Amino acid sequence: MKIVTALFLALVTINLNEVDSLNILGIFQYHGKSHFFVFEPYLRELAKRGHNVTVISHFPQKQPLQNYTDISLAGKKEILESVINMEQSIWSTVELTKYIFDSVMENCRILVEDEAVQQLVKSRTKYDLVLVEAFISDCALGLAYKLEAPVVALTTHCLMPSHYERFGVPHQLLQIWPNPDFLTRFLLTVFLPPLNWVYRYYQNAEQAILAEYFDDIPPLEELGQDIKLLLGYFHNSMFGPRAWPENIKEVGGYHVAKPKPLSEKLKQFIEQSEHGVIYVSFGSMVKPTSLPKYKLEAIVGALSELPQRVVFKWGEDQLPGNPKNIYVSKWLPQNDILAHPNIVAFYSHGGLLGSTEAIHHGVPVVLTPVFAEQPLNSLALEMKRFGVRMPFDELTKDALLEKFKTVLDPEFRRRAKEISREWHDRPMSPMDSAIYWTEYAVRHPNSTLRIAAVGKPYYQLLGLDVLFTIFIILFINLYAFVFAIKYFVFGKRTKSKKD
Repeated sequence: MKIVTALFLALVTINLNEVDSLNILGIFQYHGKSHFFVFEPYLRELAKRGHNVTVISHFPQKQPLQNYTDISLAGKKEILESVINMEQSIWSTVELTKYIFDSVMENCRILVEDEAVQQLVKSRTKYDLVLVEAFISDCALGLAYKLEAPVVALTTHCLMPSHYERFGVPHQLLQIWPNPDFLTRFLLTVFLPPLNWVYRYYQNAEQAILAEYFDDIPPLEELGQDIKLLLGYFHNSMFGPRAWPENIKEVGGYHVAKPKPLSEKLKQFIEQSEHGVIYVSFGSMVKPTSLPKYKLEAIVGALSELPQRVVFKWGEDQLPGNPKNIYVSKWLPQNDILAHPNIVAFYSHGGLLGSTEAIHHGVPVVLTPVFAEQPLNSLALEMKRFGVRMPFDELTKDALLEKFKTVLDPEFRRRAKEISREWHDRPMSPMDSAIYWTEYAVRHPNSTLRIAAVGKPYYQLLGLDVLFTIFIILFINLYAFVFAIKYFVFGKRTKSKKD
């Protein structure tokens, strides 16, 4: 009888968690390849599990996929890849930041002017859910509003400061930078508001573009506050515990696929190394050939003195000096390489995808951050004792050698494996979790996980109005007390003297 009851309860639970095949629209107008590289496995998995997935992006599938339909923006904008120089000045950082923000307006116009997208909106196709990227654009929220569909947002990075107020995230400075000293807190306090103003400026520009085609789009920030859930590409085992509200779910790691076999030549090079192999890559956005000659010589010099072999993702056919212990290629299967047990260390720029794959496979890292959130990723890994930072301006052969000796130490590598086990130890896999919360947003259309703090003015969130009232009451009481003392004590003395 107990077995029958248990089976019945299990079937009821399964049925409660099941959803019918959903009609899902993904809108990803940003032209950065590294971003869509994260979303693609998740979108393909949704289709694999029986949902009808339509995706608007610059990255259509090369081969037809069941339940997956592309609305392609390919060819309308040059793909953002290998555009960042390793050596960044203040001016080059400002220029690159301006380019990325300026692309917001162009990408929004490309999206809403596309004939297939316009037809989609006019057809009033019924979608159960719209997926958008929470980055620097809210244009897709306008289309989701026209389609009258709830929204789930995705990230490929840590949560941006411009979204903290939207999702009701507390302790903004501490969320951005763990354990900040006074100078860091001062700089963040000074520079974050202007960055948020820039975000609002481009948000208003998108609002104006949408208004050219639709006359009833509410303020985009209001639509942003109505997002059902945000699937954040992070996890506490990497960044430490955060005070996330219930509408933010940690699903970092779902892009990491099961490793595939390596080519025979690469496999032999890795497996025949007596002391293991160091993997070197600076990602898809950074242009490694932009390294100044003396910095490249320092890197190659340090790697040449180590007993390990090296697999180096490089933009040319060979490195200066053509060192014997270094395998060079313009393209390498990064995840498959990091999964190999002979890989003992990873030299990286601190991008989130590479850092995620490293922690997934338990490979400690040396990090030279270049741009955007890479310094934060690198700091987080160093604080977890999973990696060490090698700042670009301090990079010399001897300094880099010391960093490699640190991460190659057996105790350091043991710690990296321990953190990797923590990364894997979850109630369900990152992909299953991402799919679960996506379906959850549809299963409960009338419920919200948004906290009451969203939309409240800062003076209420910080209790400044209450503190001001208390201050006024105390001031009045103090004033009344001083006045009473002055009148009844000193006043009477003065009066008696006159008498």
